[in-house]
Amino acid sequence: MKLDAFFAENPRFALAYSGGVDSTYLLSAAKEYGCDVKAYFIKSIFQPQFELDDARRMAYMLSAPMTVETIEILKNPDVAANSPDRCYHCKKAIFTRILELAHRDGYTVVCDGTNASDDAGDRAGMQALIELGVRSPLREYDMTKPEIRSLSRAAGLYTHDKPSYACLATRIPTGTEIKADCIDTVAKAEEALHVLGFSDFRIRFFSGAARIQLPEEQFRTAFDKRRKILDTLYPYFDAVFLDLLPRKTEFQTPDTY
Repeated sequence: MKLDAFFAENPRFALAYSGGVDSTYLLSAAKEYGCDVKAYFIKSIFQPQFELDDARRMAYMLSAPMTVETIEILKNPDVAANSPDRCYHCKKAIFTRILELAHRDGYTVVCDGTNASDDAGDRAGMQALIELGVRSPLREYDMTKPEIRSLSRAAGLYTHDKPSYACLATRIPTGTEIKADCIDTVAKAEEALHVLGFSDFRIRFFSGAARIQLPEEQFRTAFDKRRKILDTLYPYFDAVFLDLLPRKTEFQTPDTY
């Protein structure tokens, strides 16, 4: 296991846990090695309920203790303003709280699931992790997303093929103030579209309208279910648009997140 050296040097650590592919693999590997690891999930308006449900389910399956802390992230004016560096301010607030909780519980090392496929140049939030001293073992040991998925499959983790999920704040155009009612609208609309059978998509909030981004293979389904989509989304938006540029997914471009 590539991570043996890290676990040997850090047999006790806290993990910022999302329930996604990367942090789940790191949690599973740490438990397998025999580490004393505790997961911390920060719930804000930016995470839909299914993310928390998935995290709880997997932590239970791995017999890993998990703390769930709710924060009101939009009370942070730098986050609500939604400037280009929003992710930096959001990550700093979230990980500052995780550090407080972890230190309270006696953990001096805090880790996250950032991997070697994540482009630091495109992720402003990574700067916050560096400033706060958060470790990223998967990145430190040059473990890429495809490798982590493969190892997760071998370990029997159902997250091995879970699509990546960006927080709901990304649905609001940069520079547009983020308001709770807009985030709530997008969350409900995406859940409704999921019920119709769509997956790995995004609904972007655009001047009161919904801009749906789908993988290309789901376009035909969208045309066939056009009326159902309109009936489902019009209660939430003034207009509904389908972006004809297909949404590229990780499974179509293996070298991306």
